[in-house]
Amino acid sequence: MDYKTSGVDIEAGYKSVELMKEHVKKTMRPEVLGGLGGFSGAFSLEKIKEMEEPVLLSGTDGCGTKVKLAFLMDKHDTIGIDAVAMCVNDIACAGGEPLFFLDYIACGKNYPEKIAEIVKGVAEGCIQSDAALIGGETAEHPGLMPEDEYDLAGFAVGVCNKKDLITGENLKAGDVLIGMASTGVHSNGFSLVRKVFEMTAESLNTYYDELGKTLGEALIAPTRIYVKALKSIKNAGVTVKACSHITGGGFYENVPRMLVDGVRAVIEKDSYPIPPIFTLLQKTGEIEEQMMYNTYNMGIGMIVAVDPADADAAMAAIRAAGDTPYVIGRIEAGEKGVTLC
Repeated sequence: MDYKTSGVDIEAGYKSVELMKEHVKKTMRPEVLGGLGGFSGAFSLEKIKEMEEPVLLSGTDGCGTKVKLAFLMDKHDTIGIDAVAMCVNDIACAGGEPLFFLDYIACGKNYPEKIAEIVKGVAEGCIQSDAALIGGETAEHPGLMPEDEYDLAGFAVGVCNKKDLITGENLKAGDVLIGMASTGVHSNGFSLVRKVFEMTAESLNTYYDELGKTLGEALIAPTRIYVKALKSIKNAGVTVKACSHITGGGFYENVPRMLVDGVRAVIEKDSYPIPPIFTLLQKTGEIEEQMMYNTYNMGIGMIVAVDPADADAAMAAIRAAGDTPYVIGRIEAGEKGVTLC
C-alpha cells in the first residue's frame, strides 16, 4: 500500500507545478523574492516605505457554483480569472492596489493538464490586475470529491496610503454615481442560474440570437476586473468618494455598503443597457424584477461616487482603461439605502 494507491498522486502534483510555471512567471513583479516551489511566497515591502501611512488590505473569495459550469463545458482556462477578480475588485473598491495573490485548488483527482489550465486563468487574472501570483496549493481529496470536480478559491493582499482609502465619509447630496459595465453574470447567483437553465451539454451549446452566442459562452464569461479602471480614475486626479463592488446580493445589498448615514443612492434602471443574459434569465425563470436586482449585477459590476465637477474626467479615465462607464444615478439626502427607479 502506498499514497498513490490511496488516491493521492504525488508525481501528478509535481507535474502540475511544472506545467503551471510558465503561466506564473508572467505575473511576476519586481517585489517578488524567490521562485515558485518554496514553503511561502516572499514579497518585498521596500516600495511601501515611500507611503506616509501604508495600510494593508486583504480579500478572499471563490467562484461559487460557477465551477460546475466549467466542469460541464470542460472549459477551465477562465474560471481562475473569476477567482482573482472576486478578491482584487474588493481591494480596489477600498482604494487599494493589489500586490499579490495565492490560489487554492481542491480536487478529487489531480489531472496536471487541467490544473495547469486553471492556473493559466488565475495568472491571466493577476496580469489584468497587476498582482503577482506568488504561491498556491493544489490538494487532492480522494473520496471527498468526485474525481472530475474541483473547487477554486483565492486570497489577495493589497496596499493603500491611508489618506487614499475610499470610505464614503465625504459623500453628499448631488454626488454622481457612475457604473462600470459588467461582462455578464460574473461569479454570483449561479445556484439560481442552474435551477433556471438545464445544465446539460445540449442546453449550454444552444445558440440564442438575443445573446449572439451560446448559453454556455454567455454564462461562463469571466468576471470583469476593475483594478486598472479605478487606478486610472485616481491618476486622473479624481477623488472617488465611495465605491461598491456589485457581487452577491446585487444592488440592494451592496450599494448601501458604500453609503454613510444621512444619504441615499438613487439609481435609474434605464440609464444603461441591461445585458441580454439577464433578460433571458428573468424571463425563463419567471423571476421577479426585485429579486433580479437583489441577486445579480444586472450589467453593472462596479459603482463609484464622485463630485459632479469630476464626472466627465472620471468617465474619460474609465474609458481610457478599457471599461465602459454610465452615469446611473445620484446621491440624495435621506435614510441610508438605495432606490431603484
